[in-house]
Amino acid sequence: MREKRCREELWINGIVKSSFMSPKSHPEFVGTEEDPTCIICKQYLYLSAITCSCRPATYVCLEHWKHLCECSPDKHHFVYRHTLAELGDLVHLCSPTSKTTITEEITQYPRWHRLIPSEQSAMIKKVKGGTISYTQLAEDWLSNSYHILEKPFSDAAYNTVLKDAEQFLWADHSMDPVRDMVNKLTEAQKWAIKVRSSLSIISDNVHSKNKRTKKVMFNEVKELLSFNPLPCCEPEITKLEAYAADASKLVAKISNALSSRLNISELEELHSKAAAFPINLTEAAVLESEISSAKLWLKNVRDCLSEKNPGIIEIDFFNKLKSEMLQLHVQLPEMDLLLNLCTEADSWKERCQDYLNGPLNLKELEKFLLAAENVRVSIPELKILRQHYSDSCSWICRCNNVLQNLNERDDHMKNVEELSRILKDGESLHIQGEELAAVELELNKSMCRKRASEALSLRTPLEIIQQVLAEASLLEIDTEQLFIEISRVLRAAISWEERARFVLEHVSCISEFEGLIRFMLIPFDATKFQASEDIFAILPSFPDIEDALSVARRWMLKSQPYLGRTICDKNSFELMLKVDDLKDLVGQSRYLKVNLDTPQRLQNILLDVEKWMHKASNLLENIRSLLYMNDADFIVNNCLKTKIQQLLNEIDSTRKIGISLGFEFKELPELQHASLTMKWALVAISFCFMIPLLKEVDRLLKDMDHIPAVFSGSNLVKRLLNITRWLRKALVLLPDPQISKRCNVKDVENFLEESQEVEVPHAMMVSRLKNAIETHRSWIDRCHAFFISPGKQSWGFLLELKESGKSNAFDCPEMDKVVSEIEKVEKWMLQCRGFVQPLVGDLGSLSSELLKIQRSLDKALCLYGGSSVCTRQEICVCCPNDTDNERVYTCLICEDRFHFSCMWPTSASADMKNKKTCLLCLSIEKGDAALIGRLSWVSKGKRPKFNSFVKLISVANSFYTRVEELDLLKEIVEQALKCKSYLTQIVIHAISYREKDLSSISESLLLAVKALTVSGVYDRQDSLSLESALTEHSWKIRTNKLLRASRKPNIYQIQHLEKAGSALGIPSGDHFMMEIINAKKTSLHWLANAKQVTSDSGKLALSEVYKLISEGESLPVHFDTELKLLKVRSELYCICRKPDDKRAMIACDQCDEWYHFDCINLCKPLPKAFYCPACFPANGEFISLLRSASREHSPCTDGEPGTPPGCRNGLEGRELNNANPSSQKKPPVRIDLIKLLRCNSEIHNLWRGNKRPLRRTTRRRSVPECLS
Repeated sequence: MREKRCREELWINGIVKSSFMSPKSHPEFVGTEEDPTCIICKQYLYLSAITCSCRPATYVCLEHWKHLCECSPDKHHFVYRHTLAELGDLVHLCSPTSKTTITEEITQYPRWHRLIPSEQSAMIKKVKGGTISYTQLAEDWLSNSYHILEKPFSDAAYNTVLKDAEQFLWADHSMDPVRDMVNKLTEAQKWAIKVRSSLSIISDNVHSKNKRTKKVMFNEVKELLSFNPLPCCEPEITKLEAYAADASKLVAKISNALSSRLNISELEELHSKAAAFPINLTEAAVLESEISSAKLWLKNVRDCLSEKNPGIIEIDFFNKLKSEMLQLHVQLPEMDLLLNLCTEADSWKERCQDYLNGPLNLKELEKFLLAAENVRVSIPELKILRQHYSDSCSWICRCNNVLQNLNERDDHMKNVEELSRILKDGESLHIQGEELAAVELELNKSMCRKRASEALSLRTPLEIIQQVLAEASLLEIDTEQLFIEISRVLRAAISWEERARFVLEHVSCISEFEGLIRFMLIPFDATKFQASEDIFAILPSFPDIEDALSVARRWMLKSQPYLGRTICDKNSFELMLKVDDLKDLVGQSRYLKVNLDTPQRLQNILLDVEKWMHKASNLLENIRSLLYMNDADFIVNNCLKTKIQQLLNEIDSTRKIGISLGFEFKELPELQHASLTMKWALVAISFCFMIPLLKEVDRLLKDMDHIPAVFSGSNLVKRLLNITRWLRKALVLLPDPQISKRCNVKDVENFLEESQEVEVPHAMMVSRLKNAIETHRSWIDRCHAFFISPGKQSWGFLLELKESGKSNAFDCPEMDKVVSEIEKVEKWMLQCRGFVQPLVGDLGSLSSELLKIQRSLDKALCLYGGSSVCTRQEICVCCPNDTDNERVYTCLICEDRFHFSCMWPTSASADMKNKKTCLLCLSIEKGDAALIGRLSWVSKGKRPKFNSFVKLISVANSFYTRVEELDLLKEIVEQALKCKSYLTQIVIHAISYREKDLSSISESLLLAVKALTVSGVYDRQDSLSLESALTEHSWKIRTNKLLRASRKPNIYQIQHLEKAGSALGIPSGDHFMMEIINAKKTSLHWLANAKQVTSDSGKLALSEVYKLISEGESLPVHFDTELKLLKVRSELYCICRKPDDKRAMIACDQCDEWYHFDCINLCKPLPKAFYCPACFPANGEFISLLRSASREHSPCTDGEPGTPPGCRNGLEGRELNNANPSSQKKPPVRIDLIKLLRCNSEIHNLWRGNKRPLRRTTRRRSVPECLS
């Protein structure tokens, strides 16, 4: 609604120009740089905006259009992104209650005969001669548009009516007929313009000789003529229809020519006609392409037919020409020649393919290639056949060369490789001959020789040697020397093999095995080969010989540790031998094929091991019988202890023997476990005859975890474990200072009752528990006696009660009460120490530090006069405590004593130190309260607070014990209250004091500062009240000094003091405040009069000016600038005897008197030398004035104001020449003063009243303010 209202307001105010905004590149975003911004309210203008032709880049919103520029509204331009109709549709679509569409609502009204009624029909604006509504104006526009469509087309008329329609396009759906008409007019205008443009281009082509002139496309012409009915009335459309008919006829001729296969000359003639036609035909381009393709094909065919060299032209090129020929629509004579040539090439290709598919014969192929040498076409299959023929010829030549020199070579490896390559190359050929079989035979022979040569150079299995000899016999080359040597090797190997089988079948000594192996390991030399000595072959029995010998050697190696063992201690060996391994070695000795004497020795060692194992088993059985004895036989006595000790000795001796044997016996760990168990049982039995410590019992129970599981479940261990646990429980029940958690008496009594029911052989522990109960009850009685009489028992007795309870008491409320009371007192003392700590630094005894604070308060009371403990002459007013290590001085003013280091800082000058006056007196005398606040003894500030001590006393009222520090604290608080009372009296008196004499107040405040400084307790309220009193007193001291100083203060100092006093709250009835206020009032009144007089241009009488000057000099405030201005005001000039009033003046070169231009009727140009009438009168006598240096600045003696000095600057004043004035080229200017005076009687009277004496003093000239 706001957008609609603003747009209607624009139309009413005369803004009718409108258009759409330029489309956005990113329409999904609002408020980007693409959206214009209102220069008034800085908002993004997304929906609409206003601009003007004078500032096209500036936009405003619809509400601020009047502030855009000074142009009239008809020059403004309204731009929008959506019409009101579109915005209404968006709102309608977003409404959930809407059920009908906008289109259905619009269709209820006639589309073209009448506008849709809406609220905008009520819009009315003033025009010449009356008013008109928005709807009436739109209907008039529609009527005019209908008339324009019926008339012949006029571009200007269409532009005018479209421009008038801009004021309706932004509206809602009521203006849809206008929008439809605008679309229709726009379409008709575009159509008419295109028709006229096409006819213009056609006309230009008809009358132009340039063939490259732009033409109209025939498709565009047909599109323009396709409208039915025509959009508008265009008379020139008949001409375009005539051209279109001629173009259709020409298109039909071209189509017939292309389908009839004419010759190329006829097609060129038809193409020339199409090129000369003024309309661009698509079929003409097709015809041109056909002609150019035919010419190119004809050129290529003629080039092929003219080629005489065979094999130059590729067959693919002929096929390409043939395919192109079939696509042409032209008849040419070369087409038959090309077909014949293609047929011949296909025939040769088929023959070559038959040769390639079938088996090839070298001689037949040679004849075929000779016949095909004159073929002009390059056939790929023919090239392949020629390549096959060439490869076969080169392979045969290569094969013959190799076979001729084969027998002369000794390198059989190289022969095999070369023949293999030749054979491989021959098999890959497509033409195979008789030479291939010969090559294969020679290759087999060479391979056989190669294997024979390898058998002589490397050890070869016996079977392979036999295969090589058999193969050589088949190839009929066994008579060669190489194969003869192989035969000798074979015979020697067979002989060795028979001997080895005999040795393996019968058990022999190790030397025979070693001899056979040595015979096989002798290096072989084919040149020195002897069958009886050397065997250079791999024999089948050789591994068995080696295996039998290696098994025997390994067995002997394994036996060495057992054979080399001697009886020694445990530490001699790191590795233990295994009995099973020894048994395995004894068993393996039965299967050896070598005869040895070692197995018998191992058998003897095995018998000793078995004997030890039997003994260890018997010992373990005895141990188990003891551990698993019946409960009836279990009696804890010395007999059991002795028996366990004997078993431990036997275990140790047996383990030593077993370890010395060096074997890994399974009985050794069992003996070790048994030893640990027996040792634990021995310690547990020993605890039954004593009262051990708790940590010893805990250690014994912890050692129980290391006892092996095999013995942990035995009867003896279980009984001893139960006894130990009972013992630990009893020890835990006993009071122990090291244990925080305690048991109560009831638990101990219950435990004793349970112990009577269970048979426990530990009477000593039972007696110990009963004694502990009696001791506990005695301690309880002492506690009750302590708490019955609170405040009478000492702090030491309470501490002793706590220590006794830690050692003897069980868990009980009395113990908690004692601990709580001690913690409460200790916490209180800790808080007290924390409060005292900042004052004294590292604390010693709290009582001694509290005594120091008490003495400091005594000193403070002594200063106030309320204590007789000490005198003021015996103390330092800066230290809370006296020290005799430093030198003491006496102040010359207050006669108090102070330490030099306390009073003077380290940075003080020697002159200050020699005065021996304390800074407190100096500060009070000077009125410097800030200096007092900066003093080290005041700024220490880390003193215990008075309120903290009061709180400590209130907390300590509930103590049962008597604390010495509490009594000291109460005395300190009482003394601090007395000091507080004295200080309050002094402060109240100082603040309420209003008289002029401040000496008594200074003394009392100085006394308060010293007392507060020496006091060991800090009270913030007292410090603040004293600071306030000192600040007011300081203000009074400074005010008194300022008003009575030899140098008067200025007005700013007076105002500053008044402001400071008001801020401090000093009442107006105070003596010094009244002086300040009166001085300020009088001074400001005089200042206002002085400013008025200095600018009155001489109106006030000179006597009154002198009176004002004397009044200013007698004021208590000094006005330097104003007095100077008044003195300048009292100096008179010229014959008019007026002060300087900023008028132009000139100085006399003789007497330096200044004269106004208008008073002496002097006009420009100025003379070079000027002499006043007094120095050069009208009779011409020149009065020469002596210029004595001693009288140059002498004052006037006639009581009149002095004459101001002259000026030598500028045009008005000039320097006096050294020569005589009579020697100047021009005579000096003379003024007839008599005539001048007679002209004006008033001036005459002024001259008479202010005339100077004849004898005047000449003074140096200076620049008056009016000329400066």
